[in-house]
Amino acid sequence: MRFRTMNYGSWLFSALLMLQSAGAYAHPPGLSSLDVSIKPARIDAKVTFAVQDIEAFAPMDSDLDAEVTDAEREAAKPAIATLLAGQLRVGVDGQDAVLAEPGQVSFDEQNNAHVELRYAAMPKQELLVQSKFLALLPEAHQQYLTIKDGDGTTLTEKMLGKHDDEVKLPLANAAGIAATHSVFAAFGDFFKLGIEHILTGYDHLLFLFALLAVTHSFWPALKIITFFTIAHSITLACAGLNLIELPSSFVEPFIAATIIYVGVENIIRGDHPKGRHWLTFGFGLIHGFGFAGVLQEMDISSGDTGILLPLLSFNLGIETGQIAVAAIVLPMIWWLNNQVEASAKFLRGGSVAVSLMGVFWLVERTML
Repeated sequence: MRFRTMNYGSWLFSALLMLQSAGAYAHPPGLSSLDVSIKPARIDAKVTFAVQDIEAFAPMDSDLDAEVTDAEREAAKPAIATLLAGQLRVGVDGQDAVLAEPGQVSFDEQNNAHVELRYAAMPKQELLVQSKFLALLPEAHQQYLTIKDGDGTTLTEKMLGKHDDEVKLPLANAAGIAATHSVFAAFGDFFKLGIEHILTGYDHLLFLFALLAVTHSFWPALKIITFFTIAHSITLACAGLNLIELPSSFVEPFIAATIIYVGVENIIRGDHPKGRHWLTFGFGLIHGFGFAGVLQEMDISSGDTGILLPLLSFNLGIETGQIAVAAIVLPMIWWLNNQVEASAKFLRGGSVAVSLMGVFWLVERTML
């Protein structure tokens, strides 16, 4: 029995270390947005990318000093506009539309690039939009496309990817079917995105692991997960109603700090620390802002609901993924915690590893 206990503990500990190694970049850019608006006599398009997704193809650090100045960013704008214009195909009634003027590029405080393009064309039968730039990006990159008419009515929405990078929209009766189609399509796309985000959000998973590592049974774990979910919901409401906005430059380091805190608390206080559910609630609010910021910073919205529907379905996907992970990990945690010889070593060893990874992320997000 002793051999099996130590083997099981070593397996889980090794899995945790592998998870940490894979999570050096806890939030890869990986998401962009494309908004197309059909106006009288023209088509407007706005593409929003994380700068990190673009700079490999339009270098900004011209003096190679590993620091991009405001002047260098400004000088890179024409190259970025040319790059995105060449990679975006807009087809109007079977013919490719041409740009009416050079693209306009701007940057925001979240390190995103916004490229605005204008085409002198007016589709009557069919509109084709193809984002060819996705073929150059990593396999997992996704781009949320929204097409609206001149009145702002959403005609269609779709999550584009490397192998599914275009939409053909017949304009006859498009507005009549838009509402139902857009709502269901948007919900499904963002629900899936939420699941993917939590499964690759290694900082959030380590935080959850550290919270649950002190539990021995179902009810304490359920209380922690429930309070985490309630905190996410409050954050979601605040973000959806634009009541509170926190910059990622604050949220991401704070998330790393929460991981360190919980890991250290596990080491000092051991099993059954009092008030763990309230700690979970408070820190869960910050993690929730991290989830919401993924969509807010990309200017993503959906039909008449704005950012609210994407945030709701995205958050629901996150919770579903979180529950699935907990269902797999918790039986292992409970089994180890109920082994007299292994429980203390498991909690200390796992918590030290979690805390060290939190320190790494804190340094990376504040100094590097």
